[in-house]
This record gives sequence, structure tokens and C-alpha cells, in this order.
Amino acid sequence: MTDKKVTVRQVRSGLGRKKDQIATLQGLGLGKLNRTKTLEDTPSVRGMIDKVKHLVEVVDPA
Repeated sequence: MTDKKVTVRQVRSGLGRKKDQIATLQGLGLGKLNRTKTLEDTPSVRGMIDKVKHLVEVVDPA
């Protein structure tokens, strides 16, 4: 198991997007604007983030 974490914030709405992009947002635990979620930094999570990179931002854990 990895102990690295990545924090993701939704910055754009999923309204009007393709169904797979909306499902990806829900899979990340997002769905409403400015919702933030901390997830394990795995290749599958990175792939999900890449799929909706125009809707989310990765927040630096400062």
C-alpha cells in the first residue's frame, strides 16, 4: 500500500458533460463545485484525474 495522498477539488460543473465524465467525478467522490477529496495516489486515481482534468484541480497538501 502507498501512503502518498492526492487532494482533488472540483472547479467546474459536470452539467452538460458526457456520462462517463460525470461517472468519473462521482468515482472520485466529487459532484458539486468546490468539493474537495483526499485520495490515495495510485495510477488508477491519476487516470481518473487525467480524464476530467478540465473539471478538477490537484491541490498541494500544504
